[in-house]
Amino acid sequence: MSFDYDLFVIGGGSGGVRAARVASSETGIRVGLAEMDRYGGTCVIRGCVPKKLMVFASDVAHSLPEAEGYGWTFTEARFDWSVFYQKLTQELDRLEAVYRDLLKRAGVRTFDARAKIVEAHTVELSSGERITAKIILVAVGGMPTLPVLEGIEHTITSNEMFHFEDLPGSILIVGGGYIASEFSGIMNGLGVKTTQIYRGEQILRGFDNEARDLVAGEMVKRGVNLLCGVNVEKIKKTPKGLLVTDTNSTTHLYDAVMYATGRSANTKNLIDASVGVGLGAKGEIIVDKYSQSTVPSIFALGDVTDRVNLTPVAIHEAMAFIATVFRGQPTPVDHGLIPTAIFTQPEMGAIGLSEEEAASRGPIEVYAANFRAMRQSFAGSDDKSLLKLVVCANSRKVLGIHIVAPQAGEMIQLLGIAVKMGATKEDFDRTMAVHPTIAEELVTMREPTRKT
Repeated sequence: MSFDYDLFVIGGGSGGVRAARVASSETGIRVGLAEMDRYGGTCVIRGCVPKKLMVFASDVAHSLPEAEGYGWTFTEARFDWSVFYQKLTQELDRLEAVYRDLLKRAGVRTFDARAKIVEAHTVELSSGERITAKIILVAVGGMPTLPVLEGIEHTITSNEMFHFEDLPGSILIVGGGYIASEFSGIMNGLGVKTTQIYRGEQILRGFDNEARDLVAGEMVKRGVNLLCGVNVEKIKKTPKGLLVTDTNSTTHLYDAVMYATGRSANTKNLIDASVGVGLGAKGEIIVDKYSQSTVPSIFALGDVTDRVNLTPVAIHEAMAFIATVFRGQPTPVDHGLIPTAIFTQPEMGAIGLSEEEAASRGPIEVYAANFRAMRQSFAGSDDKSLLKLVVCANSRKVLGIHIVAPQAGEMIQLLGIAVKMGATKEDFDRTMAVHPTIAEELVTMREPTRKT
């Protein structure tokens, strides 16, 4: 059978663009790609990139008092959202153009249209055009979900957080995951009176308890009003703002309410039921270890599969897909030991097992240093840092590393290599320290803090 394309990709985010351009430029096949919105996807347009730029902007507020501790003086410090927002918009436009150019130079034919899979080898565009492909790859990502709640129509999600005309005077952020916690730090740093509410006992569920307790405590010290063990009951729009009633029957007024309580795969009206692609409970496409769906000609990667929803994972899955399907090198994706950065304020980095997870599997030793770093201590700040190794007592292998400190993400990226290679505590001990640094604590801790 003759097809219009060897590969047709639905979705112009990080994973889809990587798969399309590499397949076209390095394997020489015919590739098409359809994107209904902006190229770059969630990460570039409404996620990681604009969020990190907002983190940079907001963290300046915390750095100014530190600078004064070093002898600097400032007559006036004022944040102008309109200036920042204009530059942010320009940067996102630039990045989208980069993604479009990458596809063009790779020889990928692009379609600015919504695509729907109507047969095992056929997609239909919103323009009415039908296109056939030997292989179809779905990389449409996910989207924020909102609960069923009185007044929920008055709230926003992370998608809208980058598009305020003017910053609100106050905001309620609902959720306890990394998105909610990151935006709490951002809004607080930009001068918005910020409350974060989470129904669980502590934010950042699933991460190491000691690390998340420290992050939460430091957030509160910086000015975030963090309320755990409570949830929103209803929201009412009033002339003065949004009146929120919580499950304790307490009411508070906010200028804006943001929900970050979950995301779901963006598969609504994407695949005709007759095609037979298996979907999970949240609409995610069910795939095997090679990212192949229940229909042999249809593959999926990234957040739409709800495996590990991180941009670098989608890119890694794209490369494994190319190797498997077009290079004859079956390459399953290894989702183990993924280094993660949470751009809360303070920043957190993690890889491997938490202390609690490791202890449930066998005897462990924990090496932890909780201290004020030189830079903060000299400036008179009481900011705390945590560096923590979780070690298997029997094999001596480092099972997990947890860091709460400035540049924790940078540290955990490099430490991820060592942990992925199976480094032991003695490997860390044999490594010379770089002094004076925060990270040197990782190779100078000789006695365990505790054993379990």
